[in-house]
Amino acid sequence: MASGRIIFYEDRNFQGRSYECMSDCSDMTSYLSRCNSIRVESGCFMIYDGTDFMGNQFFMRRGEYPDSQRLMGMGMMSDFIRSCRMIPPYRGSYRMRIYEKENFAGQMSELMEDCESIMDRFRMSDCQSCNVMDGHWLMYEQPHFRGRMMYMMPGEHRSFRDMGTTMRISSIKRITDYC
Repeated sequence: MASGRIIFYEDRNFQGRSYECMSDCSDMTSYLSRCNSIRVESGCFMIYDGTDFMGNQFFMRRGEYPDSQRLMGMGMMSDFIRSCRMIPPYRGSYRMRIYEKENFAGQMSELMEDCESIMDRFRMSDCQSCNVMDGHWLMYEQPHFRGRMMYMMPGEHRSFRDMGTTMRISSIKRITDYC
């Protein structure tokens, strides 16, 4: 199984103190006081501005990000990256059930591919829980995979509020990068 490697730097252009991570890290606050540039040497990661994989999220694939604030845009992420999660490589089918309300209540729809707008495709105005049977997914606040995002790994997710977000889900995309 391929491993990932991500390096966080306190200052822009890969300067200042750094912290290297090759797996999940639920609390980076003791390693760095801030993060202003990131280098992903291998794999894919989700980074979070809260500890324990909570708060605003951003998907990182292999590459160099000399000014992470500019990349993440207009206040979507602060310079405080507090946790990160490695997304394991996945090659297989994708399947997810989304539910209009928490605890798998309300209208249910099933996805096996990307969905640019859950309102247009399923006539669902909101999505508050899901069951990911296969694959790894990103849920977006706006249609066409824009705005804030949330990573969904295989498993039952009964309440997005319990995951630290109150955002409304409008589009959903498979993570098909070979991470």
